[in-house]
Amino acid sequence: MTADPEKGSLPDPRHGPPSTEHFDQAALSRLAEEEIELIGGIVGSSNETFLVRLGDSSALTHAVYKPELGERPLGDFPPGLHRRERAAYLISRHLGWDLVPPTVLRTDGPFGEGSLQLFIHHDPAEHYFTLHADRPESHEQLRRMAAFDIVTNNADRKGGHVLRSGDGRIWAIDNGLCFSSDLKLRTVIWDFAGHELDETLIEDLWRLIEEVPSEVAGLLEPDEVEALQGRARWLAAVGELPEDPSGMMFPWPLI
Repeated sequence: MTADPEKGSLPDPRHGPPSTEHFDQAALSRLAEEEIELIGGIVGSSNETFLVRLGDSSALTHAVYKPELGERPLGDFPPGLHRRERAAYLISRHLGWDLVPPTVLRTDGPFGEGSLQLFIHHDPAEHYFTLHADRPESHEQLRRMAAFDIVTNNADRKGGHVLRSGDGRIWAIDNGLCFSSDLKLRTVIWDFAGHELDETLIEDLWRLIEEVPSEVAGLLEPDEVEALQGRARWLAAVGELPEDPSGMMFPWPLI
C-alpha cells in the first residue's frame, strides 16, 4: 500500500503514524466499496478465513474475509460471528481506543455475507507475549486491550490475536467470540491485573455506559447490550484491572 490520496489508497502504517480518523475513513471506504478478489485461505483458523485483495495494482488493499458460511456451529454462540467482528470494531471506536482494525460487513463476498477487516502488516514472530516482554513501550496499549477484552467479554484472546504494525500501534484481531451475556472471558492478558485505570480510560468507559451505538445494538441481542454496559459500569466503578482468582481464564492454545 502506498499513500496516494488522489487514488484513494490507504496510508501505510509502516511509514509512520497517520491520522487515526483519516486512516479509518479511507480504510472503511475501500473495504465497503471495492471489488473483492480472493487470494487464498488463511492456515490455522478455526473457521474458514480468507485473505483477499481490494482495488487495482495502483492502490492495493489487503483484507481478511470471514464468511458466515465458513463458521463452525457453536453451542454457546449463535451463527453470525462476523457481526460480532463488526460490533467489536464499533465499540473500539466508540470508546476512542482504536484497537480493532477497520471492519465492515459485506453481502457480496465470494462466499456470501461476512466481515471484511483491514489486514494489518506485521511481524508474525511478534505476539502478546513477545510484546509484553520485549516492548515495554507497548504496555499502555496492552493495558487498554485488557480493559477492552473485559468489557467485550472476549472468550478467545490468544497471544497471536495481538499484532503490532510498523508504526508501533497494537491491534486486536479475531473478535468474533465476544459479547455473550454470560461470563466467558478467556484472555492471555493478565499481566496487568491490579493496575489502576487512569481517569481518561474511566471517562471513556462512561461514554459506553451512557450510550451504546445504535448499530451495535442492532448487531447484538438486547441482553448482550445490557451486559456490555454492565461490565463497563463495573470496571469503571472498580477502577483497576481484575485478577483471575481461578487461574483458568485462559484460551487454548495460548498463541
